[in-house]
Amino acid sequence: MASINTGIEWTDKTWNPTTGCDKVSPGCTHCYAEALVRRFPTNFPNGFALTLHPERLQDPLRWRKPSRIFVNSMSDLFHSEVPVSFLKEVFETIGKTPWHVYQILTKRHERLLELAQSLDWPDNLWMGVSVENQNYVSRIDYLRQVPAKVRFLSCEPLLGSLQLDLTGIHWVIVGGESGQKHRPMNLEWAQSIRDQCQEAGVAFFFKQVGGRTPKAGGRLLDGNIWDEMPSLWHLHIQRWENGNVKLISKLG
Repeated sequence: MASINTGIEWTDKTWNPTTGCDKVSPGCTHCYAEALVRRFPTNFPNGFALTLHPERLQDPLRWRKPSRIFVNSMSDLFHSEVPVSFLKEVFETIGKTPWHVYQILTKRHERLLELAQSLDWPDNLWMGVSVENQNYVSRIDYLRQVPAKVRFLSCEPLLGSLQLDLTGIHWVIVGGESGQKHRPMNLEWAQSIRDQCQEAGVAFFFKQVGGRTPKAGGRLLDGNIWDEMPSLWHLHIQRWENGNVKLISKLG
């Protein structure tokens, strides 16, 4: 699981410089990453304990095609056990590969804000927080203070209705939970978030309805696929796919 092309609809690749985590809120209850570790234990000799993988830090420099890279699909980069020195190395790799866009999600909003001012924040690093129900909307207030070009929310698994202040937010991802013990999502919750995004001019991405498998309920919301991305993504692709291949080769 060092890196892999992924079926996650809103990204292209995953990169896991750390693996392992622990539960901090209801969205973690049926953690897919923990389930994956149990399914493939030989790939994870430390189980789901927080583990650093310095041997993976340089991997993105070898990936030439401009991509959206989800950082730590198998962990939380802002976990308390990740040293600041290691975070700085991750950020340095991101800064050295400007042809990619990196998407980081955390539930550790307090540590995120604490470190945001001391880290050199690359322009191609998008930062998000998970907001699964109304009890965790305060995470957005912390995110708003982070100097990221794109700030986004992952409302997945969506476990209740949300009233959101989308000031300073550029993108919202919504999805229902999947798995044998999935908690059903009311489509009205997703519809409400979509309407709030449209009113605020924020890109809305509907990932899935959820069910026993990720694709069980499909991706339709009111008969449509909602695949909106922040405008900076489209500008990024135009920049790096039009005449910058040679520059990528030099940087790599």
